[in-house]
Amino acid sequence: MAKAYLSIENVGVTFTKGAARSEVLTGIDLKVEKGEFVSIIGHSGCGKSTLLNVVAGLTPVTTGAVILDRQEVNAPGPDRAVVFQNHSLLPWLSVRENVSLAVDKVFGRTKSAAERRDWTLHNLDLVKMGHALDKRPSEISGGMKQRVGIARALAMEPKVLLLDEPFGALDALTRAHLQDSVMEIHAALKNTVLMITHDVDEATLLSDRIVMMTNGPRARVGQILDVALPRPRDRLAVAEHPTYVHARAAVIEFLYARRAA
Repeated sequence: MAKAYLSIENVGVTFTKGAARSEVLTGIDLKVEKGEFVSIIGHSGCGKSTLLNVVAGLTPVTTGAVILDRQEVNAPGPDRAVVFQNHSLLPWLSVRENVSLAVDKVFGRTKSAAERRDWTLHNLDLVKMGHALDKRPSEISGGMKQRVGIARALAMEPKVLLLDEPFGALDALTRAHLQDSVMEIHAALKNTVLMITHDVDEATLLSDRIVMMTNGPRARVGQILDVALPRPRDRLAVAEHPTYVHARAAVIEFLYARRAA
């Protein structure tokens, strides 16, 4: 049987502080295929971000393993790029410089200076930020900052793009525009995406599958839902699609049951 592109195998995470132990995740099993868009949703404190940090190599597993493209993950690496809710741009660098910093780090030995410059511009064009190359983060909006963060992540050509509530701090209209951009980029690049979100509509619109987590502590995967909506997806067209309505209702039902519990 062929291995999944990204395989999270019986992962458990326990944090210790002195004599105190906190078991955050237990027995997490999840297979993600190449090119798939998977969202992880659950109530606050269920370990969603911890799981993402495990895949990123930022948090070590206590038990189990994460395997990406047949290699075990045990440290951060450019094959896994993270976009956080906080854009994490360097304020003293321009938009172009923030992206080129990552490009130089990853491709300094394999691409010429001209190729790296072109690649930086290409990825900024992908997120529609080519008009603001020389602006600093303080001179652009929150949505634009997140676009630059996404461009920086894409420019590393990661095997998996990890999104940790990347639109959570944005207003509804900006959020919708960025969701549409992410769908367009995913359609063009066929990249593998793992996204954390609190937003049921966002998860249903963007995802091929939605992973629903049980409440913490000792959170595990409670249910995995296929979202069999055809792509490309138009938010207005799918809003009344029976598959969308059913998937959205199933996620809300799961979350409400967990809240009651």
